[in-house]
Amino acid sequence: MSFNHSILRPDLQRIAAWIEPGSRVLDLGCGTGTLLKHLQESKQVDGVGVEIDNERMIACVANGVNVIQQNLEDGLALFDDKQFDVVVLSQTLQAMLNTEHILKEMARVAKRGIVSFPNFGHWTHWWSIFNGHMPVTGQMPYEWYNTPNIHLCTLSDFEALANKLGLSILTRCTFKEGEEISFMPSWRSTLALYHFQS
Repeated sequence: MSFNHSILRPDLQRIAAWIEPGSRVLDLGCGTGTLLKHLQESKQVDGVGVEIDNERMIACVANGVNVIQQNLEDGLALFDDKQFDVVVLSQTLQAMLNTEHILKEMARVAKRGIVSFPNFGHWTHWWSIFNGHMPVTGQMPYEWYNTPNIHLCTLSDFEALANKLGLSILTRCTFKEGEEISFMPSWRSTLALYHFQS
């Protein structure tokens, strides 16, 4: 059965566009394997996912996606240097305890990395804080007391960290509610995607 490209979120469509046919891809926090399944069927990639949640693991297997159950906080010691062409970390960076470590590990195990995260610089977040409340939005739908997001950042924050770690940003793309944002993305986008190499 052919995979329906239209069911991919716009950010995952952009990630897929950055991955060349036949690539070796590692998807960290791969969820139910939607991206890898699409890449396997449309670009014949050799893909592996890493996921910790049991139900999502089962969904990956049902989708025909190779998956390993592991906590990303433990690092990527299972994988060799440059074992992959591309490593993806989609909407998970902000939930990592050790952000620098996972980015260094991504740079170690693959030639190129792709990361996406909520942009805390969006104007509505600042407006919420101005009004005395932590932001609750579609991109960050949690209250302050139950959020998994522990390291929120802006576009400038991430770019400064990438520079510190020696990561060269190849491309940046930003979105709000599935629409790509090009004008004033630091203030107007809710989700950022970065394509980098070490």
